[in-house]
Amino acid sequence: MWSVSMHVFHFIFVTMQKLIAYPLTVIHLVVFFLLLLIFHPIQVFCHHFLGYDAHRKSVYILNWFLMKSQLFLGTTYDIDFTEDLPVGPSYIFVSNHQSMFDIPPLIYYLRDYHPKFIAKKELAKGIPSISYNLRVGENCGIDRKDPKQALTALMAFAKNVHAKKRSAMIFAEGTRSRTGVPKPFQTRGLKTLFKYIPDAVVVPITINNSWKVDRYGKFPYGIFNNIHLTVHVPIPIAGRDQDEVILETQTLVHNAINENVQ
Repeated sequence: MWSVSMHVFHFIFVTMQKLIAYPLTVIHLVVFFLLLLIFHPIQVFCHHFLGYDAHRKSVYILNWFLMKSQLFLGTTYDIDFTEDLPVGPSYIFVSNHQSMFDIPPLIYYLRDYHPKFIAKKELAKGIPSISYNLRVGENCGIDRKDPKQALTALMAFAKNVHAKKRSAMIFAEGTRSRTGVPKPFQTRGLKTLFKYIPDAVVVPITINNSWKVDRYGKFPYGIFNNIHLTVHVPIPIAGRDQDEVILETQTLVHNAINENVQ
């Protein structure tokens, strides 16, 4: 009897939460897209007239606002650094991937390290602010259906990161885990980065709970979540076996994923 009552209570709670999520999602989406529209011309101006640093600052300020827009959903962000990362060397940030809401905190919290993203090329057109930054912000657009193009783009990207002392940000699972359950790392992209940024240091990152924002699908969004990032101990790659580095990185990332995923 008690078990049945708890199931009924849980059903009512989840239903009410989802109903509340509809108007909150509408408010969030309006604010989210207004921010993209407002910051698009700001980015264009900064890129064309003020240069790289000004454009970079406009991007991380935008992403601070995008994080704050989640407050309409009752969602918060925080990050833990296992140890301090000195500014200067190139890093290869390697993370799991749960939703598009992973990206604003990575851009904002890692801003001192100039993270450059590897993303599917479809995102490089049609989305205010986001597509523009992917095109002009030294990021990498790859065609998942064209391995030759993907490899060529990734090589050019890695060489630029190495030459300019930027950092690379890669979602090593390849695609999002919509339930939070981790996926095995894809090794080809990582090994390309290792080859062309040989003095880089790998930094594993675990993202928790962002999949819960998409728990109902595209609409409405899940509400009242805390998206938490854990930045693990850096792993130098110089002189190391690449497969060992990838396995060590995957183990660190996956072991810190919450157990209460569905």
